Amino acid sequence: MQTPRDPSVSAWNLNATRLVFLVAGFAGATWAAMVPLVKANLSLSESTLGLLLLYIGGGSIVMMPLSGMLTGKFGCRKVIGVFGFTMIVSLYLLAVAPSVAALACSLLLFGAMLGGSEVAMNVQSVQVQNAFPRPVISSCHGFFSLGGVLGAGGMSALFACGLSLNTAALAVVLFLALLMLLSVCGALPYGQKSQGPLWVRPRGIVLLIGILCFCVFLAEGAMLDWSGVFLIEQRGAPHSHAGWGYAAFSVTMTIGRLTGDRWVHTIGARAVVFVGAALGCAGYALAALLPWEWAGLAGFALVGVGLSNVVPVFYVMTGKQKEMPLSLAVASVSTIGYLGILAGPAIVGFVAQGTSLIFSFLLIALSLLAVALIARVKFR
Repeated sequence: MQTPRDPSVSAWNLNATRLVFLVAGFAGATWAAMVPLVKANLSLSESTLGLLLLYIGGGSIVMMPLSGMLTGKFGCRKVIGVFGFTMIVSLYLLAVAPSVAALACSLLLFGAMLGGSEVAMNVQSVQVQNAFPRPVISSCHGFFSLGGVLGAGGMSALFACGLSLNTAALAVVLFLALLMLLSVCGALPYGQKSQGPLWVRPRGIVLLIGILCFCVFLAEGAMLDWSGVFLIEQRGAPHSHAGWGYAAFSVTMTIGRLTGDRWVHTIGARAVVFVGAALGCAGYALAALLPWEWAGLAGFALVGVGLSNVVPVFYVMTGKQKEMPLSLAVASVSTIGYLGILAGPAIVGFVAQGTSLIFSFLLIALSLLAVALIARVKFR
C-alpha cells in the first residue's frame, strides 16, 4: 500500500473511499436486477416502465449541482453519509413499493441520492488522490465497476436460492449499510467546510472537460442500451447472445480500471486519455465495419478497456484547475457528463431511425476520436 504524502490522510482513508464507490455501483446494479420483478409485481407496461425510469435520471440531474454546493459547505464526510444511507433505504423502498405512485417517488429519491453520492464521492476521490504521490483514483472507479458486477451477480444468486424480492432486497440493503458504516466510520478525510461561493457557472477548462465527459458517457451509455440490439439486428446473433456485448464491455472496463493507476503512472495521464479514447474509437469502428458477431464482441471489449480510465483522469484534471472551487467543478463535470448517459440512447436511436445503427456507431467513433485529439492538444 502506498504511503500518502499528506500525513492527515491514511491508507484506510483510501480504502474507505473505494468502499463508497463499491456501494454506489452495487446499489445501481441491484436495482437493475430488480426491475423485471418490480415490473411484474405492479403489472407495468413497457411504456409505463420507460417513463418511470426517467425519474432516476431526473432526480440525479437535479441533485448533482446541489450536491456540489452541499459538499462545498459541509464537506464530503457528511454529504456522503447522508446521501449514501438514504440511497440504501430508497433501494429497499423500490422493492416494496405498493403502487405506481410510490414507485415513482422511490425512483426519484433513489436517483437523487445516487447522483448526489456520485458527486460527493468523486470530490472525495480527487482530494484523496491529491494526497498520494502516485495515481490511485482509477482504482476507486474500478471498485464502482466491481460493485456493479457483484450487485448483479449477488441479486441473481439470491433469487436463485428462492428468496423473494423483498427478502433479497433487505439482505442487500443490510449488507450495503454495513459497508457504508465502515466507510463513514473510517474517518473519511476532508469533512471540514470549504470556503467559496455555493454556485459558479461552468466555464473554461471545466466546461471543456464536461463536454468531453459527455462524449465518453454517451459512448458508455450506448453500450448498455444498444449493444444487444446491434448484435441481434445487425449481426444476426441469437437472442441468447443479447447480453454478451455489454458483458464483454463491462469485464474489460472493470479490469482496465482496477489496473489503470499503474498505466497512468507509467505513461502519464494525457497519454492514457489519448490512447484510451483512440481505442474506444477503434472498438466502435471495428464493431460497425466488420460484419461478424465476433468482431462486434471484440469491438465492445476494446471500447471497455479503452474508456475505462478516461473519466477518472478527467476528474483528476478537474481537481488541478483553479478556475472553480473543487466541489462545484466536479459537480459541473458530473452533471454535463451524466447528460450523455441520459441523452445518449435517444440520440443513437434518433440517428439510427434516419440512417442505421451502424452509422450511429460510426458517429460515436468520430466523437471519441475528437476526444482523443482535443485531449492531446489541450492537456499538457
